[in-house]
Amino acid sequence: MNNRYNSAIDDEDNSFESFQKKVLNDYKLARISRETSILGRKEVLNGRAKFGIFGDGKEIPQLAMARVFKNGDFRSGYYRDQTFMMAIGALTVKNFFSQLYAHSDLSAEPVSSGRMMTAHFGTRFLNEDGSWKQLIKEKNSSADISSTAAQMPRLLGLAQASKIYKKLKTLRKSHKIFSCNGNEVAFGSIGNASISEGLFWETLNAASVLQIPLIISIWDDEYGISVPNKYQFSKKNINDLLYGFHRNEKEKGIEIIQVNGYDYMDLVRKYVKADKIARYEYVPVIIHVKNLTQPQGHSTSSSHERYKSKERLRWEINNDGIKKFRDWILKFRFETDKKYFKKIANICLLDKIDLEAKTYVKNEQEKAWIEFQKPISNIKNEVINIIGKLYDASMDKKWIQKYVKKYIRELHDSKYHTKKSIFHIARKFLYLLSEVEYFPQKNYLKEWIKKKYSKEQENYSSHLYSVSKKSSIKISEVFPVYKKDKDFVEVDGRIVLRENFDKLLELYPDLLIFGEDVGKIGDVNQGLEGLQKKYGETRVFDTGIRESTILGQGIGLAMRGLRPIVEIQYIDYILYALQIMSDDLACLHYRTKGGQKAPVIIRTRGHRLEGIWHSGSPMGGIINYLRGILVLVPRNMVKAAGFYNTLLSGDDPALVVECLNGYRIKEKIPCNLGFFRTPIGIVDVTRKGKDITMVTYGSTWRIVNEAAEELSKINVDAEIIDIQSLLPFDLQKDIVKSLQKTNRLLIIDEDVPGGASAYILQKILEEQKGYYYLDIPPVTITAKEHRPPYGSDGDYFSKPSVENIVEKGLEMMEK
Repeated sequence: MNNRYNSAIDDEDNSFESFQKKVLNDYKLARISRETSILGRKEVLNGRAKFGIFGDGKEIPQLAMARVFKNGDFRSGYYRDQTFMMAIGALTVKNFFSQLYAHSDLSAEPVSSGRMMTAHFGTRFLNEDGSWKQLIKEKNSSADISSTAAQMPRLLGLAQASKIYKKLKTLRKSHKIFSCNGNEVAFGSIGNASISEGLFWETLNAASVLQIPLIISIWDDEYGISVPNKYQFSKKNINDLLYGFHRNEKEKGIEIIQVNGYDYMDLVRKYVKADKIARYEYVPVIIHVKNLTQPQGHSTSSSHERYKSKERLRWEINNDGIKKFRDWILKFRFETDKKYFKKIANICLLDKIDLEAKTYVKNEQEKAWIEFQKPISNIKNEVINIIGKLYDASMDKKWIQKYVKKYIRELHDSKYHTKKSIFHIARKFLYLLSEVEYFPQKNYLKEWIKKKYSKEQENYSSHLYSVSKKSSIKISEVFPVYKKDKDFVEVDGRIVLRENFDKLLELYPDLLIFGEDVGKIGDVNQGLEGLQKKYGETRVFDTGIRESTILGQGIGLAMRGLRPIVEIQYIDYILYALQIMSDDLACLHYRTKGGQKAPVIIRTRGHRLEGIWHSGSPMGGIINYLRGILVLVPRNMVKAAGFYNTLLSGDDPALVVECLNGYRIKEKIPCNLGFFRTPIGIVDVTRKGKDITMVTYGSTWRIVNEAAEELSKINVDAEIIDIQSLLPFDLQKDIVKSLQKTNRLLIIDEDVPGGASAYILQKILEEQKGYYYLDIPPVTITAKEHRPPYGSDGDYFSKPSVENIVEKGLEMMEK
């Protein structure tokens, strides 16, 4: 056995003492993680926390994975990786319980400030000012999400970034905080049942094509909550499912490794092997870790005794990873050159470690609970003090004193409080006092509630969008500059985009543009024509038809300091990527409270064309699913180009919807390509008028413009406002300024009734108080509820037309 541990433990110090120390440290950490899971479940069941999901049963393989995880590497994982996070130094026991209690203090819960549920991990990529940390010196984990397999698409980009950094030598100095010559590996983890999801297979296929340094661990405990593997996939062994991806001498593919989840030494060896293949050969690796257990079941919402047989439960007890690890430690004998035998540990030492782990976890849990309760207790005491003063000031109002006694008793008697329960009492008491006309102490309570509530909003509602100095909404407009009238050139709209993208690729050496048909032919509308040939296949490249992982690539690449523009060919195809956009990208900055960002730009095209699947404008759904992503709807290609220029100067993720029918429409080409900027959140008044305000965006703007010309012939002076930016919306409140003049509002939108038009109305009438300036009810003209049929006639009868707008405008003027 002399050489077995030397080959397994990748360390310069190959002494037995070094090996012994590492094994015992791993055993102790495994015990700490397990005790954390056990005590965490108890804390949920005793009512101190809302919900618990834990990593028990997965401890041993995660220790092995942590051994090969180096500074600069990235994780995109499964919400059971607590042992791994502890092993790389990114999670403490106290952090874990602070997240379990939803502590809203970043110093206590640095992953999400209590925003994500327990066992959702991550590290902080950003400094307090929103700038990047030196990620090459950190062990990095992208923020977890609950959606099964949804961590896979971004893994693709995290790994591909290494390959890009290796190829683009021009970035070695400018991006040295992100990569060291592309030597980083992206580690993914997923549960066995989740590989049933299409996102897993899409990622696997793309990784096999791209040949990038990633390692995916499948934690296989043979269940997906209560559903066993036989209902999840067709083969008994996951390896048989993966067989077609296996690399061979003739074809590239993936290295597939299988290992028992309780075999500590074999796990370490297999992870060392996988790391060398991925890191140095740039070959994706899957490690199928089988025969794992789940000692406490899926989560605190269920008990696995309900769906596992007695035989299975006994098997899990006998094959528990920590039990097997302990048995191996006790049986291990190392024969020295002098024929003596050395042991790693005896029963007494392991029992001592077990007890120390249990005591340590309990102490850290109590510290976390005390720290969590302290600010809540302070709020409670403030409320008791304020209400107590109301008692003294209401000697002539016995009914007030009755409520004071009631609420103070509730505050004192409860075993523990939440902020919600305290604010509930304070606010309820305030509205009970609403009938009291003169009562100065009431105003003090009112102001206290207002001030404290505002502070808590910062805890729970901040950082949806960037708040850094590079925030896109802080970037000022730069107007396009044109040649003199006699010298200006009009070109197809696509040429404006192409020439602007050309300049951007020159200005930003870290800019990447990719998607279906983007590379060789320069996109289906030739907005990137010739740019792959000019800048190379590393920067402008094609992908397969796989929208979810195209988007995921963008997220991962952006997390690693690159600036991707990902193309989703048509807006209808956004549906394939919508889950990743919504569950991951849109809430990334929010759910980490400014700890992570991925400023990926999503380029697509939509609005007016003809046909059920190529003329969509589902903006109502998009703006509600994608809060946290800028949603920009330029009316022409100069405006679109200006948005790209602005976004590359900022650090927000964004969706830009180009007009599908605008690529062949003639436009002036600016002289200051790459430098002019369309402002975000600012509307554009494109036609001045005094009789009626018409609000629209995108391709419909041209129809509205034509309608306004028709109305002017019959003495109706319409003002046209191009929204330009749906998220954010009219930050300067220019639309309501128009209403103050015209007193009439007509919204024209090619989304379905009640889609984006409802959102626009809410913004104008409620937020901007536009209701007070209207002489007649506002009117919307939208598309029909169904998708538009194919052909010009189908479009005419299904979407807003010039005649629709003129007729409705005249009708409004008659009221």
